[in-house]
Amino acid sequence: MFKRLVFVLLVVLTPLLQAQADQLRTGLVLSGGGARGLAHIGVLKQIEELNIPIHAIAGTSMGAVIGGLYAAGYSADELQAIALELDWVNTLSDNPMREDIPYRRKQDDRDFLVKQRLTFDRGRLGLPLGLLQGQNLTLALETLLVHTNDVENFDRLPIPFRAVATDIATGEAVVFDQGHLPQAIRASIALPGFFSPVKIGDRLLVDGVLSKNVPVDVARSMGVDRVIVVDIGTPLKSASDLNSILDIMDQTTTLLTRANTEKQLATLGPNDLLLQPALGDMGFSSFSEIAEAIAAGEQSLRDSNGQTLLALRSQAEPGGNLASTRPVRTPVIDEIRIINSGKVSDQVVRNLLRQEIGEPLNIERLEKDMGTIYGTDYFSRVNYEIVNEDERNVLLVRTSGRETGTDYLRLGLNLVDDFRGGSYFNIGASYRVNGVNPLGAEWLTRLQIGQHQLVYSEFYQPLDFGSRYFVAPFIDVESQNVEVIIDNDPVVDYRQLRYGGGINLGRQIANNGEVRFGLSRYWGESKVRVGDPDSPSFSFEEAFYTLQLERDTLDNVNFPRAGDEGKLVWRLSEPDLGANERYRQAEFKYNRVFSLGANTWQLGAFLGRTDSKVDVAQSSFLLGGIGRFSGFRQNGLAGQNYNMGRVIYYRQLNPGNFLPVSLPLYLGGSFEYGRVYNKDDDGFDTGYMGAGSLMVGMDTLLGPLFLGFGANQEGERALYMNLGQTF
Repeated sequence: MFKRLVFVLLVVLTPLLQAQADQLRTGLVLSGGGARGLAHIGVLKQIEELNIPIHAIAGTSMGAVIGGLYAAGYSADELQAIALELDWVNTLSDNPMREDIPYRRKQDDRDFLVKQRLTFDRGRLGLPLGLLQGQNLTLALETLLVHTNDVENFDRLPIPFRAVATDIATGEAVVFDQGHLPQAIRASIALPGFFSPVKIGDRLLVDGVLSKNVPVDVARSMGVDRVIVVDIGTPLKSASDLNSILDIMDQTTTLLTRANTEKQLATLGPNDLLLQPALGDMGFSSFSEIAEAIAAGEQSLRDSNGQTLLALRSQAEPGGNLASTRPVRTPVIDEIRIINSGKVSDQVVRNLLRQEIGEPLNIERLEKDMGTIYGTDYFSRVNYEIVNEDERNVLLVRTSGRETGTDYLRLGLNLVDDFRGGSYFNIGASYRVNGVNPLGAEWLTRLQIGQHQLVYSEFYQPLDFGSRYFVAPFIDVESQNVEVIIDNDPVVDYRQLRYGGGINLGRQIANNGEVRFGLSRYWGESKVRVGDPDSPSFSFEEAFYTLQLERDTLDNVNFPRAGDEGKLVWRLSEPDLGANERYRQAEFKYNRVFSLGANTWQLGAFLGRTDSKVDVAQSSFLLGGIGRFSGFRQNGLAGQNYNMGRVIYYRQLNPGNFLPVSLPLYLGGSFEYGRVYNKDDDGFDTGYMGAGSLMVGMDTLLGPLFLGFGANQEGERALYMNLGQTF
């Protein structure tokens, strides 16, 4: 009888209780935690599967990213696809894709090695407020949330939303309930020291984890009756587990957030649900463990209190929380407006945008254009939004001038040692003054000491706002060693000095290359340094017509995985311009790169020709070293003509991380086949020969480091240690 009564009560009361539950409002609270925060996606997948209605979302840091995207209309499955497909290495850096940056900036990669630059503002060293400006992260958020650009009030999103940041001046929490959604999320995720702060009004904002890592009170203030809290905080490590700078950064963040997290969790009641996914020792930068984080989030809800879940579930038809409310927005652009605080003219920025007026927004092309604008090095931030004004869509592009300055000092180092007493080194620096005038002129000066001494200064003046055409006068002084070989034996080593100047007229070809035509005048001398004392020293005068074509689509200058590069230089030394004698010289270089998984191949073809008997010590091509007839020492072959084909292979041995500091390790080798020769009576000719090398390489902060062994059919052998570009 009693069991029958209980059954009747359950039958009668359960619908009533469920109806009451359906009227209760549920808030979702998502904490910060870097890559660990991707567990939020797994929780959202289970929330949709169990048909739990969400009426408000409050998020901090990565919780603001996931929560903001979900509130804006993305489903949990869509968020999972985004997380798995996103190029996190690129997103968590400031560097545009190399294919998008202007060709002029690509040339900087080849001149000097150290990746990090020192910036100056009117001669004073400028230090950034963060390791990263967050440029690519901001662009990713703008692209993903472009459909929300006309939403000012976050209560008007498909699910009302709040993002939490921290005022770095006061330590106070700043809760965003309105404004530009991507900017609010970017402020919430600005981890101090890692990302630069976001300035909004008179406030400088950083990551919300410092003030409210688990913003329970923020969700309650949105009028909810109960909350689901997802806390993915990192557990504290023991002293023995703190083995790297990443461990220290992670531990520091955990210590800073622990107190405010515990304070918020202490307010939870019996109707609330706390989820703490089992993420183990996964770090805030472990973006290679995305699938595992999502799975842990799903499991946390499956393992939670069954009665609480029953109370949270809705009897309404399943369909998620969003009711397919996210529009696919491709607005027709009626106007493009530039807000620019950089040194160059607004028209320079405008000319780098390919969006057509009266055409639908082309998001993919706009992202590339943002990369090109940022890649000019005039700006610390470049972003966009679509603003609706009187039923007109305005593409608003904002560019912020670099607070640290736009003048750059880069240091360079090139060191080669064959472990047999033969060493070759160069130490250099370049100083670039940017934005000399509104067209974007720049003054570049390079200095180098070592085996190859160099002083070079060029004033680069664009002739139009699109920076397509340019004029570039220059002065050039260089000195290097040239070894003369007779009957295949080295007989004398000259020290060659050449100095002069000239002017180039040219045109950039999109972001992939340029063509130059130049006139130049040089004076020089070659003095015997080592060898036959009867060999004559001599002086010379040269005056050139030069035509130069260059192309570069490589994705990385040191260890590329895709793209190609090519260079063709033709020059004529003409007596009518002041040269001692007429001679022509041409050189062609081409590399094509292919990759499959961790394996990469470079296929190259190279050719150099000199068509007269001008002295070898005056004009010759320098070869030798890894990938350039391996087995010979660096620049140990001097010849007026050469042919070479080669294959280079390398494989990345360790997975890269998702931070700016990365040390990928490679194992590889090369095979070269070709000939070096002169056309004079002495008959220097290596004949066609094969050469090859085995090497281990690492892409360091200073540049590529190689340790290798080379050999060739001439019987030459060498061990190499190269710090600097070699291919």
